[in-house]
Amino acid sequence: MGEKKKKIVKTIKIDLDKCNGCRACEVICSAFHATPKYGSNNPARSRIRMIRDPLRDVYVPVYAGEYTSAECMGRDKYMIDGKEYDECGFCRASCPSRPEFKEPDSGLPLKCDMCEDDPPQEKPLCVQWCINDALTYEEREEEVEEEVKAEEVEIGVGSMIDKYGLQKVMDTVARMSQKV
Repeated sequence: MGEKKKKIVKTIKIDLDKCNGCRACEVICSAFHATPKYGSNNPARSRIRMIRDPLRDVYVPVYAGEYTSAECMGRDKYMIDGKEYDECGFCRASCPSRPEFKEPDSGLPLKCDMCEDDPPQEKPLCVQWCINDALTYEEREEEVEEEVKAEEVEIGVGSMIDKYGLQKVMDTVARMSQKV
């Protein structure tokens, strides 16, 4: 058992009653994570996605969570204003069974980084750009057990192995290392 430490937990609180589905959160997030920064806008790169049903006036922003290498067993259905939604639609994880929250060019998993990149933001840009205050940023202190986490590179390589297979990834790395 690890030792307990205090940790600042950062979250984005979502008020569905205030969201009008404008997708400003998606636009600013994808621009912030573009290369060069703000150089393009591709919603597939956004770490927040809008689940939309405009005819019923239902808009649900979902931001990217942790990568999971296995497909979950949850296949529950939700009824919202008479329309059935699949549980996967509201899931924050990047997983092998669906294309959401994956980098469109490489297929690597995406995770919300709360816009802590260079330059770090006081609060995530999606929160700053939300004109109806449907998104709010919260920090709280929690006592958690310290655990060893996989490095980002390890998670990315693991995702590529899941998608392409170990041998193809090893061949690609070997070929690329000869160029350097």
